[in-house]
Amino acid sequence: MRTSAAENGITLRAIAGTHVVLLAWSLSEQDSEGVLGFAVHRTDHTEGEAYWLKGLKVFEETDPGRARASLRSHPVQGFTWSDFTAKRGHEYSYRVVAMRGTPTDLHQEEQVAVRVRTEAEDIGAHEVWFNRGAVASQEYTRRFANRPPSEVGAPAYRWLSRGLFEALMGFIGQARSGECGLRVAAYQFSFGPVLQALSDAQRRGADVRILYDARQPEVAVPNREAVEALGILGLCTERTANPSAIAHNKFIVLLRDHQPVAVWTGSTNFTEGGIYGHSNVGHVVRDGGVAQRYLQYWELLNGNPVLKTLRPRVEDLTPTPGPSTAPESGTTALFSPRSGTELLDWYAGRVASATSLLCMTFAFGMNKTFVPAFQTPFAGLRYGLFDSAGTREDAKATVLALRKQPFNRFAIGNFIKHNNFDRWLSERLSGLNRHARFIHTKYLLVDPLSNDPVVVTGSANFSQASTTDNDENMLIVRGDQTVADIYLTEYFRLWNHYAFREWAATAPIDARPQFLKPDDSWRSPYYGNTPQSRQRRLFSGADS
Repeated sequence: MRTSAAENGITLRAIAGTHVVLLAWSLSEQDSEGVLGFAVHRTDHTEGEAYWLKGLKVFEETDPGRARASLRSHPVQGFTWSDFTAKRGHEYSYRVVAMRGTPTDLHQEEQVAVRVRTEAEDIGAHEVWFNRGAVASQEYTRRFANRPPSEVGAPAYRWLSRGLFEALMGFIGQARSGECGLRVAAYQFSFGPVLQALSDAQRRGADVRILYDARQPEVAVPNREAVEALGILGLCTERTANPSAIAHNKFIVLLRDHQPVAVWTGSTNFTEGGIYGHSNVGHVVRDGGVAQRYLQYWELLNGNPVLKTLRPRVEDLTPTPGPSTAPESGTTALFSPRSGTELLDWYAGRVASATSLLCMTFAFGMNKTFVPAFQTPFAGLRYGLFDSAGTREDAKATVLALRKQPFNRFAIGNFIKHNNFDRWLSERLSGLNRHARFIHTKYLLVDPLSNDPVVVTGSANFSQASTTDNDENMLIVRGDQTVADIYLTEYFRLWNHYAFREWAATAPIDARPQFLKPDDSWRSPYYGNTPQSRQRRLFSGADS
């Protein structure tokens, strides 16, 4: 849900996802003179609570010496704020207040308020479930003292899952009888509880059939061992053709009365690390037509065809759009492998088509196909969220050059290794993931704040291999603002998380605490032709 308000010279927009509310406001340069920052007050109408939200940065003169401080006394020196403590399906009012005076004598001046309701993950035709995706975080450190999830047990796993595991179990659990069926296409398929749920569905009489990758020993051996341990080898087919490629899908088709009715897809491998570790999304589509396409694709793959045979059949099932063809309204699917890189070029065309805002994740670096689009001058902003800048020096150099442009803003995964500055606690990685330690999602948001947003999400890493060689699937959702709002708020939850940690990784170990400015000098980057000024106008909806 998104809503806006304007009062007392302040423009305010709120974008509510499931667990995040993104607030953005604007005040003219002239009117903001003398403002020391903005306080944010939240009223939870669902639970009957009202209080000022808290932040980490404080004025040195009035430093309370605590980890978090009220924004009423230590306001936001910026024009955006995300509430990461919001709960799904709650109704909130947010009041943003300009604070003037001095750090020791702050008083409230101009203010504006909006009322929003956060989304439920189950939003009708779609369900969107993001895991926490940040095991190396301040909150995990506070709650669990950096102990591994296996040592903490259920509380840590529930917190890290954030509903993703429970939703996956619920989807599988819908196959309750012989009238139901499940068709699974998996890359990494070794998490016992998921395999057990599929085995239980089969024992209830459901028609369960599983296709998993069995090419390279690193994946094939744990997959086969897990399947054999649960005694479900008879339900499975191994994908062995094209040994240089990978069967990279992570989807399940649900059938009732032999008809496909829904599909679970996204970026989440059926592993402990996929569900509880690096960032992932599970996306359910309840649309018989979309589910039918996935079933047909599964049946193609289940024959274990070689690339020469498979590619033309995949292209017949979901033809590659023309270079300048916009996606259709509603939800469609695109599958791989294909002949040539036309589909990858089409994704790059979507990037170039953005008119105001572009958000993209890169789990394994940026493919060269997207570089020209990110090099092109842009009146809005393009955001990139990277697991890493890449392993090759030329790839790192490209990312470095692109991020110097005022229309590109990048964040690269990292964590806080020391605690000698500010109030930040040292963090530790969970050890659940060897590859893509931070960002594993694969999605693209084109103009997500518009009335006609485009969300591209699925298993493909926006790479040549994912287009021409691997078994992959992507959803294209056009015109659904609710889906776009969920993806957008989750994107910036992680973008902000890692942008700070990337900066902190370069800060000297003996760096002094970063205090708030005691005057209005903090405002200067937020006006003129700067990335911060573009962000202020774009997210708040202000004209200037």
